[in-house]
Amino acid sequence: MANTSSAKKSARKIAARTEVNKSRRSRMRTYIRKVEEAIAGGDHKVAVEALKAAEPEIARSAQKGIVHANVAARKVSRLNSRVKALKA
Repeated sequence: MANTSSAKKSARKIAARTEVNKSRRSRMRTYIRKVEEAIAGGDHKVAVEALKAAEPEIARSAQKGIVHANVAARKVSRLNSRVKALKA
């Protein structure tokens, strides 16, 4: 338990930041899930549209520090390759 006033404030800030980060992470995962569902559905056009929507969300989550930049790049790359394979 925090004893000093600065530690109490820090605990409040951490709690608030955690909520924001949870929301952002959840939003990113939702967009990724939409792409994966489109890939599973087999519709290339829908998958491309879903990927176009997901890409900025993933990049934004990396920019905000939710995921590492390399993780975001890897996710986008792997989704993109799966969408491309759908067309062939």
